Amino acid sequence: MNVLTGYIVKEVLKGSFIALVLLLTLFNLFTFTDELKSLGKGSYGLQEIFKYLALTSPRVLYELVPSSALLGSLFVLGAMGNNRELIAMRASGISVLGIVKSVMLAGAILAVFAVAVGEFFAPTAERNARILKMSALNRDFIAQSRYGLWLREGSKFINVREIKDNGNLSEIYIYDLDDRNFLHTATTASKALFQQDKQWLLKNIEQSSISTEQVETEQIESRPWKSSIDPKLLNVVVVKPENLSLYDLALYIDFLKDNKQKSETFELAFWGRVVNPFVIFVMLLVATPFAIGVRRGVSTGSRMMIGIIIGMSFNIIDKITGHVSLIYHLNPAFMSVLPSAVVFSLALYAVRKVR
Repeated sequence: MNVLTGYIVKEVLKGSFIALVLLLTLFNLFTFTDELKSLGKGSYGLQEIFKYLALTSPRVLYELVPSSALLGSLFVLGAMGNNRELIAMRASGISVLGIVKSVMLAGAILAVFAVAVGEFFAPTAERNARILKMSALNRDFIAQSRYGLWLREGSKFINVREIKDNGNLSEIYIYDLDDRNFLHTATTASKALFQQDKQWLLKNIEQSSISTEQVETEQIESRPWKSSIDPKLLNVVVVKPENLSLYDLALYIDFLKDNKQKSETFELAFWGRVVNPFVIFVMLLVATPFAIGVRRGVSTGSRMMIGIIIGMSFNIIDKITGHVSLIYHLNPAFMSVLPSAVVFSLALYAVRKVR
């Protein structure tokens, strides 16, 4: 690595990490404002809120790395252009391609950092954050595993695999033990609809009564179920893609497929996680032609506005593509790669034009 390459890498990394800290602070301020709505409920105080913010920060940081790379590189490379540093570099023999390679080297370091945070710290911290919040808001014994939420009510152990946005439950497993702690009945229900006053309505029930002599299975269309489960509190510990590492996502997808359950949402999240490091390179490649090709004298605010527009547009298109994939049951891998591949191709074309 020559001196100029090292200089570009160092400046791009410095700009990206400054942008990352600023964005993370901004997002945490928004989260802090939202969490204040739950202040005072149960034992959820300011100390718990700050712990919750600290535990959710790795996941937010992981998601912000591509945007930070775009903003940081636009700022740094733009400043180099305004100060004629890029002109001096090109006059000394460094081509546009050489500058791009230096920026991509910084991207490789950012990608390694993002993968380390996203795979080894963020999932565990996110689960702990949700458990911390749930424990503070609800005194019932609750635990979260890779395969859903577990809680205990007397002699019953309840496993909830999915919680809908409206608070209703799906894929409920209820295990009732007798006085000797032997399994007495096992009940599964496809969904549970919340009524009122801790009253639920179970739908599509299969109940198995277990004894030492036999197992009797009964199919029931629906029946009421009284439980202490509060739908407003459960949504903080539901199994979500951001709670799982790439390895856990793969295991959970296999588990869903083996049990003939829908896995498209988790497959899309899996491939999105795979593509995310590549998005960092895409954002850096997008920033390079803007910094080199845009005339000198363009203000920092203008460059930041360009970066914000590009980043927001990419995120919106990526979200729309993901929803289209889920609605029309398209290939998750292809739909996850498509937005990044299109933007990467356009950025390559822009670099060639600058050359």
